[in-house]
Amino acid sequence: MKPEHYPQAPAHIWEHFYQFTQIPRPSCEEAAVRQYVIDQAEARGCTWKTDSVGNLVVYVPASPGREGDGTVIIQNHLDMVTVKTEDKAHDFSRDPLQLQVVDGWLKADRTTLGADNGMGCAAALAVMTDDSVSHPALELLFTIEEETGLGGAVELDAGLLSGTRMLNLDTEDWNELYVGCAGGGGHTFRKQYPTVEAPELAFFHLNLKGLSGGHSGIQIHEQLGSAIKLLADFLQGVEGVQLSRFQSGIAHNVIPREGDVWFACPASGAEALAAHLDTLTGHWLGYLPQADHGLQATLQPAQPCPVLSPADSTAVLDLLAVFPHGAQSYNLAQPADLVDLSINLARVELADSALFMESSLRFFNYDQSLPLRRQVESLGRLAGLEVTSEGGYPGWQPDFDSPLLAQGKALHERLFGFVPEVKAIHAGLECGILKSKKADVDILSFGPTIRGAHSPTERLQIDTVAPFWQLLTALLAEM
Repeated sequence: MKPEHYPQAPAHIWEHFYQFTQIPRPSCEEAAVRQYVIDQAEARGCTWKTDSVGNLVVYVPASPGREGDGTVIIQNHLDMVTVKTEDKAHDFSRDPLQLQVVDGWLKADRTTLGADNGMGCAAALAVMTDDSVSHPALELLFTIEEETGLGGAVELDAGLLSGTRMLNLDTEDWNELYVGCAGGGGHTFRKQYPTVEAPELAFFHLNLKGLSGGHSGIQIHEQLGSAIKLLADFLQGVEGVQLSRFQSGIAHNVIPREGDVWFACPASGAEALAAHLDTLTGHWLGYLPQADHGLQATLQPAQPCPVLSPADSTAVLDLLAVFPHGAQSYNLAQPADLVDLSINLARVELADSALFMESSLRFFNYDQSLPLRRQVESLGRLAGLEVTSEGGYPGWQPDFDSPLLAQGKALHERLFGFVPEVKAIHAGLECGILKSKKADVDILSFGPTIRGAHSPTERLQIDTVAPFWQLLTALLAEM
């Protein structure tokens, strides 16, 4: 059911977006939402094709009289990040999202909203279903598995596309036009440790929650707290600590917002743990941004269980302490929030004596990323871990001479009275991959304002959707 005050205009885009929120669409589970798009296409008499991995292209004929204007690609991804708060009962593979309108923002009840990139998908469908929109022939490209490593774009059969101009609708700051994005890659680390019984020790469970979390690209410069780093910080101050389990992080592109660790220590030091935690929590709140001030840390006794040796526990905690996380360098020629190079220590799991870690890095210049790659690989090897380099993807090098950018800037100024900011984004848009597959394509990216992407605080600023739609449709009318 639509919430009270759900937006009504522009009608087509808001109706399609609502339908997207009611269809579960985690990465790798896009079949149902892809079928919704196909049903809409067939209802309009449009043809469509999928490639071998499940990417979808819908072919929309030109408006009458526009047949000779050249084909335009509109590109978005079907999947969404699936994150919820601990107290929210929600199955992302089955349940529709529960929407709320709060102070001019559309959000979901304690889950991600999927405006990233559902609003862009809705806009593409609205162009197809709204007869008032004048446009050339269109190829509506809907990719899959973007949020788990841009797998759909990597495997895309570019032969399905003929257009040489592309609008990507997957950026999240209205009144800004984007002409570049970061590339990326990552690593996984594994090691099996022996365990021992330690009946003479005192056992504890530490739960940490309430951090903001968020997008590991566009929010990495905000210095948001990492649950992994904070848990490790606490444990390094526990004398004689022995690890049993460690669980934090959910995906390579999400800053870890909560976590749990089970550990043991000598009973003689157990009484000092609560005071140690209170002291550290005060220190953390002294430097973490306001968005993280919902931090809660709960320490409770736990049942005895097998643990790593003191030496192995120290080795794991030392690795977490020195492992890089956050922005590594900035582009000084651009605004200060444009990060050139970053890394996200995304996941740590220690269970049944097996350690698994995952990190992801983002860059504009691949060569600049190489020392950081070698650094994390060296750290893994020094700790005796099996290190695997995960498949990377290219960036989209900024093109400030793009004809499509010039057209978009001029149109924005005519419509809204000022020139928009032109930026590159420190996130893995699919544009870099698509550009590598179709070198002749000119790309421009823009979208309405979204905040808190990849976290349960994700929200869409309602009053930016109408002007976003106005720019999109006016641009298509001119192209």
